[in-house]
Amino acid sequence: MTDGGTERRLVAGWQGRYYEDFAVGDVYKHPYGRTVTETDNVWFTNLSMNLNPMHFNEAYAAETEFGERLVDGTFVIALAVGMSVIDVSANATANLGYDDIRHHEPVFHGDTIFAESEVLEKRESSSRDHVGIVTTGLRAYNQNGDLVLSLERTVMVLKRSHAEPSAAQPTGWPEGIGTQPEDLS
Repeated sequence: MTDGGTERRLVAGWQGRYYEDFAVGDVYKHPYGRTVTETDNVWFTNLSMNLNPMHFNEAYAAETEFGERLVDGTFVIALAVGMSVIDVSANATANLGYDDIRHHEPVFHGDTIFAESEVLEKRESSSRDHVGIVTTGLRAYNQNGDLVLSLERTVMVLKRSHAEPSAAQPTGWPEGIGTQPEDLS
């Protein structure tokens, strides 16, 4: 009990989807849009050694059809895939592939990106009984609703019967860290 008479409980947070939770045709609108900054673009361009001046040379980019620098397309891919993890691959054991990647519109500094995934296919793994294979169509949009990126993503996802997360020890937490059931009695 707390001082206010309310009973404390250890409640599991979101643990991601397991193979059984996916259904072909389901669409997940991933939470949290993210505004792309100049810093994101410059750092990613430098980290990945992308030497195209369209991403880091303002004078050069000003003379192109776009009139300004473009955000590195591989950053947009990484951002959209990252946004999808909460719904698609929090329980993945492997990313198997990225296919049919298309950049539909440019992304500029200051654009806010939103992403959604549609389950296109799922099947049992033929070589591993503890996982299934899920393919999603990932789409990213800017703040104006323009489709800026699409791709297919295939992941190997853990089956619920082989997962052992609990409220006291969610995935990724070492045993005994933080509040434990015995702390609440």
